[in-house]
Amino acid sequence: MKITEDDVLIIVDMQYDFLPGGALAVEDGDEIISGINEIGNLFDKKGASIVQTQDWHPSNDKSFASNHPGKQPGDEFHGEGIGPILWPDHCVQGTKGAEFHKDLDITLARAIIRKGMDPEVDSYSAFRDQLKKKGTGLKGLLKDLGIKRVFISGLALDYCCYYSAIDAIEFGFEVFLILDLTKGIDDPKGSISNSLEDMDNIGVKFLNTASFF
Repeated sequence: MKITEDDVLIIVDMQYDFLPGGALAVEDGDEIISGINEIGNLFDKKGASIVQTQDWHPSNDKSFASNHPGKQPGDEFHGEGIGPILWPDHCVQGTKGAEFHKDLDITLARAIIRKGMDPEVDSYSAFRDQLKKKGTGLKGLLKDLGIKRVFISGLALDYCCYYSAIDAIEFGFEVFLILDLTKGIDDPKGSISNSLEDMDNIGVKFLNTASFF
């Protein structure tokens, strides 16, 4: 796989709350940090772009179970722009859990895209909220840069990576998910396999880091 300046690496939500010990930890999520740094350096050397996303919730976010009396994290919930389940409080603005892991190299990122800032609507995708009404600015940035191919890594495979990939396809990019640089939550059970199947069906391509070397 030859990397060019028409490519972008999107590093999704490598924050403490999604890593072991965090409020919404993805199992073994920290194991992909060194690989992401390595691929990030490769993209930088080839003149490609790097973008990082940062989940950035207000404390009154309606996707948090704590804001629904009687509800617990993991409970099924279907509201306009919220669901399919409720989450523990995580990546709250200004908290340690919202920070990037100290070992993640953020110095090469052209932009850091914050998402999840509207308490009324969840935002999994790097591009826009779940109602597809408010964009993050990422689509315009990538178009301005002349990006043609989007490579996705980070957390979690079955939520933020998945929705980012779907939107990137819809916006006309060629999309690749780097399988060994992502981990999933699998909640509800089967969401990882369902997400992979959905992505495959709409044209997302899968590869591993070995493809770059």
